[in-house]
Amino acid sequence: MLSHWERVEAALRGAEVDVPPVSLWRHFPERDQTAEDLAAATLEWQRAFDFDFVKLMPPGDYPTIDWGAESVYRGSPGGTRETVRYPVTSPEDWARLAPVPVDRGMNREVVEAARLVDEALRGEVPVLQTVFSPLTVAMKLSAGRVIEHLRERPDLVHQGLAVITQVTRAVAQASLERGASGIFFATQCATTELLALEEYRAFGVPYDLQVLDAAAGSRFTLLHLHGQAIMFEELARYPVHALNWHDRRTWPSLAEGQRLSGRCVVGGIDERAIATMAPAEAAAQSRDAVAQLDGRQMMVAPGCVIPIATPEATVRAVVDAVRSGRPLDGSGK
Repeated sequence: MLSHWERVEAALRGAEVDVPPVSLWRHFPERDQTAEDLAAATLEWQRAFDFDFVKLMPPGDYPTIDWGAESVYRGSPGGTRETVRYPVTSPEDWARLAPVPVDRGMNREVVEAARLVDEALRGEVPVLQTVFSPLTVAMKLSAGRVIEHLRERPDLVHQGLAVITQVTRAVAQASLERGASGIFFATQCATTELLALEEYRAFGVPYDLQVLDAAAGSRFTLLHLHGQAIMFEELARYPVHALNWHDRRTWPSLAEGQRLSGRCVVGGIDERAIATMAPAEAAAQSRDAVAQLDGRQMMVAPGCVIPIATPEATVRAVVDAVRSGRPLDGSGK
């Protein structure tokens, strides 16, 4: 039987595995505001299911807090917090952004959580830090106003994105230095529902690539494309190890995504429906995901964060379906 690291690295290379890697992730509302609480919740989740990799789940607004954003948790099914104060409201505010440190405030909590989790797992399981693309952070800082701002005052938005990129690079580097073995790089803006392709090439791609360059030491960089109508073929060129998107809800399918990108693909589970699926149905989705690629160059995971109300029996069914399926013994048989 392969170790977690051996299984993940084989899948990333497209080599044979005993069984495909599997992992699921969820938010831990009210337990994600300090490094210690987030690490404890993450470790409980990991020890319950023994996933092949751990995706750290800091609050989705964490990159905004040290710039003055404020948020509260009001019972969102996904476990996300609601921002009640946005630091950016006008185009001119982008020019006022100044770098914030990564060794203090919320950035420090997120980086320290990576250290605590990796230390507890003794480096035996890949730990991925969640890092948002600079344009995604700009969306979160401005309640989405950055889209209209970049069309009105592109010069000012570029100034703001340069500062956000500087800080995001530092968070990625600090996380890798402190304990994370990789990053989960999430963009919520690479969709034609928000931007034209040329707009993303101007305001997304250059800054994304700067962050990915800073994370060049990552052993496992997983790119997450959030939303519908994603710019899959454009971002599939990024220097990452694997791709994750809502493959059950938007183009391309898991198998087509692997064919188009030539990279390891991570998905197969409908992240919205899983909370109400019977365990048998979730298990069937797992087996179908594996069958799409015969278990090669793929990992079973949700297309995005799963609802906090997802029954543990359903999560267990996903994991068991992958690990009790037809074994791949490494001989090609």
